[in-house]
Amino acid sequence: MGTDMKKYMLTLVLLVISVSFLFAQTSSVEQEIIKLSREKWQWMADKNTDVLNNFFHDKAVFVHMGGSWGKEQELKVIKTGNIWYKKADVHEVSVNIIDNTAILLNKIDLLAEVGGNEVTNPFTVTEVYIKQGDSWKLGSLSFTRLLTPPGNNNH
Repeated sequence: MGTDMKKYMLTLVLLVISVSFLFAQTSSVEQEIIKLSREKWQWMADKNTDVLNNFFHDKAVFVHMGGSWGKEQELKVIKTGNIWYKKADVHEVSVNIIDNTAILLNKIDLLAEVGGNEVTNPFTVTEVYIKQGDSWKLGSLSFTRLLTPPGNNNH
């Protein structure tokens, strides 16, 4: 093999390794966000407002079927049980990373207790995370009610 061919092959190998490393990095960040989202659903189910207080960004917004509000009101809603997020049955997850922002979309069936009544609703949930230092903070959580459940293949 000639010198030019060796340089070409070495460059090609390094390029493939670099691209693989970039995809692995993105994948690990996406997995970190998916894990945080799952943990968040559990913290909400457990009404763990101490952990959520640290996890929610101070300027976070929450959009529900019944209105929208900030961090303080969401923590109050969770603590008092006005909305008790009992179980999020996740059917689909996707994550898009844009600089220091991660946007996660979930299709879920949410079992919740609202005003003393247990209800299950199908939602697409949009979660926006902001990287601050070494940690991610939840900046927005929005519920969009679906006409058919995520598990239903007739949409």
